[in-house]
Parts: sequence; structure tokens; C-alpha cells
Amino acid sequence: MARVKGALATRKKHKRVLKMAKGYFGAKSKLYKTAKQAVMKSLVYAYTGRKLRKRDFRRLWITRISAAAKMNGMNYSTFMHGLKLAGVEMNRKMLSEIAIADPAAFTVLVEKAKAAL
Repeated sequence: MARVKGALATRKKHKRVLKMAKGYFGAKSKLYKTAKQAVMKSLVYAYTGRKLRKRDFRRLWITRISAAAKMNGMNYSTFMHGLKLAGVEMNRKMLSEIAIADPAAFTVLVEKAKAAL
């Protein structure tokens, strides 16, 4: 049986890594070893970033809801507690969208929350 050398597979692997490292600064986009390190690190950052994005958006929505609730004379925690007691099941994303797009409707929600407390 003939001996199989790994040149083809190695070249394919190197090309894939260098293609992913395209646009990186200096040797990180040219040399395989440094490119591989940079790509591995960037993939870790990308994975972490996908998790952090969810937290960041939740923080943004809570900040928006809090600001709108304060404009209506209520703080965030009592507003959310009042909504829960009133039986209004709406997620924070939708509440923040209502707070921005339709302040009158948000005021109605605040009144419902106040009535339930």
C-alpha cells in the first residue's frame, strides 16, 4: 500500500484558518501559527459575545422601562410588581417598545399597576 502524506489536508486546514483571519493586523493574517491563535481567540470572543448580547439588551429594556415608569411617578420594581398582580404578562422587550413608541399606552399600564397594588 502506498504511503499517504498529509500535505493536501494540511494545506486545506491552513487555507481555512488564514481565510478566517483575513483582515487581521500584521502577521495575524499572514502566518499560520499566529493566525490560528488569533482565530481561536476571536471565536471565543464571538461565543462570549452572543451570551453577553442577551444580557445587554435586557439591561437596555429595563433602563427604558424604569425611565418611563419614573416619568409616570413610579419606580421600576413596584411597576413590575403591580403588573404581575394585575395579571399583565408582557415581556420587558415589549414594555420598552411601548414606552418608546406609545407613551399613552404605557401610562395606562402604569395606572393598572397602581390599581393592583
